Amino acid sequence: MEQPVVGIVMGSDSDWPLVQKACETLASFGVAYETRVISAHRTPEVALDYSRTAEARGLKVIIAAAGGAAHLGGVLAAATVLPVIGIPVAGGALNGLDALYATVQMPSGVPVATVACGSAGPTNAALLAVQILGTADAGLRAKFQAYKETLKEKVAAANARIHQAPTAGAAC
Repeated sequence: MEQPVVGIVMGSDSDWPLVQKACETLASFGVAYETRVISAHRTPEVALDYSRTAEARGLKVIIAAAGGAAHLGGVLAAATVLPVIGIPVAGGALNGLDALYATVQMPSGVPVATVACGSAGPTNAALLAVQILGTADAGLRAKFQAYKETLKEKVAAANARIHQAPTAGAAC
């Protein structure tokens, strides 16, 4: 089994359906990862230990998914020099706005890169991790470049479909 280079931590197992998208994206690039459920509030000692030992265990990037008060990314970032990417999880009374604010509004000196709430967040977190890892891995950087090309191809194909579709009295 390959040594994980990305740690994916979620505050609750209810975040798993969303976090799976990050796992699938990392796997598609051949990036080894590990997953954990760790609560910043219910198991703070575990969160700090995970973060403090992450680099020694071979991790290079940490992704933290949390809803509600969403302090997980900040707690992990406070105890490591590794980059931390936060995924604010939508839910609760404020439908994720509280998680977004808690993740993005970190104090100076404790950065947490923050991606979107919702389904794009986990994919973008994984892609950002791939980009970070790609700065030191030419093969991974080439895979990411190829991925970007597929995005261009998808847009070109969509544009072609739209322009071939019949329109009722519209000038395109």
